[in-house]
Amino acid sequence: MDEKIIILDFGSQTTQLIGRRIRELNTYSEIVPYNKFPYGDDTVKGVILSDSPYSVFDADAFKIDLSEIRDKYPVLAIGYGAQYIAKLEGATIKQTGPRVYGKAELTVSAEDELFDGLIDTSAAWFSFGETISSLPKNLNCVASTKDDEFSAYRIEDELTWGVQFHPEVTDTEVGVKLLSNFLDICECKRDWTPASFVKSTVSNLKQELGDDKVILALSGGVDSSVAAVLLHKAIGKNLTCVFVDHGLLRKNEFENVLADYEHLGLNVIGVDAKERFYKELKGVVDPEEKRKIIGKGFIDVFDREAHKLKDIKWLAQGTIYPDIIESISVTGAVIKSHHNVGGLPEKMNLKLCEPLSLLFKDEVRKIGLELGMKPHLIDRHPFPGPGLGIRILGDITPDKVRIAQEADHIYISNLRSAGLYNQVWQAGAILLPVQSVGVTNDERTYENTIALRAVTSVDALTADWSRLPYEFLSIVSNEIIENVKGVNRVVYDISSKPPATIEWE
Repeated sequence: MDEKIIILDFGSQTTQLIGRRIRELNTYSEIVPYNKFPYGDDTVKGVILSDSPYSVFDADAFKIDLSEIRDKYPVLAIGYGAQYIAKLEGATIKQTGPRVYGKAELTVSAEDELFDGLIDTSAAWFSFGETISSLPKNLNCVASTKDDEFSAYRIEDELTWGVQFHPEVTDTEVGVKLLSNFLDICECKRDWTPASFVKSTVSNLKQELGDDKVILALSGGVDSSVAAVLLHKAIGKNLTCVFVDHGLLRKNEFENVLADYEHLGLNVIGVDAKERFYKELKGVVDPEEKRKIIGKGFIDVFDREAHKLKDIKWLAQGTIYPDIIESISVTGAVIKSHHNVGGLPEKMNLKLCEPLSLLFKDEVRKIGLELGMKPHLIDRHPFPGPGLGIRILGDITPDKVRIAQEADHIYISNLRSAGLYNQVWQAGAILLPVQSVGVTNDERTYENTIALRAVTSVDALTADWSRLPYEFLSIVSNEIIENVKGVNRVVYDISSKPPATIEWE
């Protein structure tokens, strides 16, 4: 990339949305911790400061010297970022009492290039517990609401703006236009596209890997598939793909995936490791421990396979941006570990290559199509690396795997036949550690419960539960109960993310 926007992350839940919006405007954005600005990077065109869970009054609030950044680049500060800069300049910040959260009518009160072309009054989305109550002379107000006099400001003789609303959120009607104006101010060419990503990434991979041989952790999902094709384009025969059956895949997944890759020309080795994983997971209930066992098992199997081959130097994975984001936040709080991140041992015998690690899921799909992959491989629902290991709550046994596989197969097959599959971001059946009383053939039963999960999303950072038709859910429930031995009850999960996560573990 010959140009980028740097987003300094102060810990906001919407930081990644800022990055997505910039990329949707065909400009590469990179999110870095608030204190890790890449000084000396000549490709940086502008800087955005995110919001934060902290108040500017908190002793632990993130602080950074912005003088060099403001002197060199256009700066757009959002929420906490706006209040932080305003406070540095001598503005008065006051507590609002109850936290302001939601939409308000934003009125543009002065001509300004950041607000050029925006309608005079529009809805904007706010979320803060403090607000700017007065501005020093060198800060000029450019937008306000009825209850927030200084919703946006600009610093005189600087390309520095602060906004207390969130332009990255869809509820802000003119948010995309405002971000687009900021990119114009930064003089961005806006030439970052799937084609340009493929070209630059292939070039970088060729330079980084040279003649080294790479072993890739193939899961059958979109991410690892696209990573494989991208690497194959860069290094060809020096890539060997390993697809591990850890016994926690969907029904017939191992065979189906191997067949799917025939048209890609990839060198794929299938490894049956079911017994190993079942043995190591026996009696394990804690979800984080299960994830780490599965993650370490993957690495161990790959390492063993690599030693069977000659001169393997790199382990490649289909890690994407949300994996990294959810594994560790800027505040250091782990949401959950992913097998691509959290399960890595401290000492690896192979170097790590993750060519998709800065991409969101929808971007990965676009890259796959750009690479000429078949749509049915690209449009597949995400499936977690630990597989059914985190969809079977509690300990894992071969019989529980059978139940989860059969229920999931019925669910997904019906989604496809009903034409609902592509309306859902991700769906799956979860086997609960709950038994309940039922009646089958006039006899009392005491059997397992299956929870069905389906969500709509763009990038898995947020998700809403899918409003699947009642008739469809009735058909699936009846079919599962009638055909899956050991299940007598089916429920449907209507939780959104946040506060729930997409997977149950």
